[in-house]
Amino acid sequence: MRQAFNEELLKIAQKDKRVFMVLADIGYGEIEPFAETFQERFINCGVAEQNMTGVACGIAMEGNTAITYSIANFPTLRCLEQIRNDVCYHNANVKIVVIGGGMAYGPLGISHHSTEDIAIMRALPNMVVLAPSDIPEARKATHAMMNYNGPVYFRCGYKGEIDIHENDFDFVIGKGIQVHEGKDISILFTGTIGYNARLAARELKKRGISVNLISMPTVKPIDKELIIACAKSTGVILTVEEHNLSGGFGSAVAEVLADSGVCNLIKFKRIGLPDIYVSKVGTHDWLRDYYGLGVENIIREALELIG
Repeated sequence: MRQAFNEELLKIAQKDKRVFMVLADIGYGEIEPFAETFQERFINCGVAEQNMTGVACGIAMEGNTAITYSIANFPTLRCLEQIRNDVCYHNANVKIVVIGGGMAYGPLGISHHSTEDIAIMRALPNMVVLAPSDIPEARKATHAMMNYNGPVYFRCGYKGEIDIHENDFDFVIGKGIQVHEGKDISILFTGTIGYNARLAARELKKRGISVNLISMPTVKPIDKELIIACAKSTGVILTVEEHNLSGGFGSAVAEVLADSGVCNLIKFKRIGLPDIYVSKVGTHDWLRDYYGLGVENIIREALELIG
């Protein structure tokens, strides 16, 4: 997915001279085409994410679009104050693109995990939060992000993501995407964990359960109308995210359901990481299974929720 993002960004930068990339000495193997093609618009600040964010804000406030790019935890948690006070307060046109959200960098341990980022970023005024699930979504999300004037947090996958969508779709910030229709349960997901949700939906179909599968690549602003429609059509909603349950995607869906007054009419449950640090070290898939985000976990929770 990161390759797809960089390919689309290069196309956009060729047409728009206001596009700058600002790095903290990371991203090698993917960013070279941009760096070599647009040397005057490529800035490496070194391992100094706070400075990187301030530089990007300054570039944006001169009428440009600045992209910061790094492993998910570094350009968010390390420089939250700069994002809050510089980027969001000034509504600057800075795009914070992160690679490998959740537990994608599993073998590197807790220092490289990013399991609180969605909650933190969506709490910031003026910030749009995007988390595409596969490569087609990532490509379209890149163009939508660059056409949007203001701060955007783009939670990009790491590598090896498998496509979820079988048909073409429109990507609009603030709108969900229906992967396929169903009448028994609505499974809503955000980000690359959506592939596990897709596999679970296929298995549930074999068991006679019709799944309304929804990708939500925009966590903020969230698609309230679609969430309420899912609640009314199936009466059962299961959310799936590779993120802490506190304040994440499932919480955003719960807020919509509570505010709309339909909570007492439906069955609802969230799948995500509990209130813990991911202390285990292993491959991405192994960590997902270990912490309850595997395909079998989704199937079991769906069956229990349906009753």
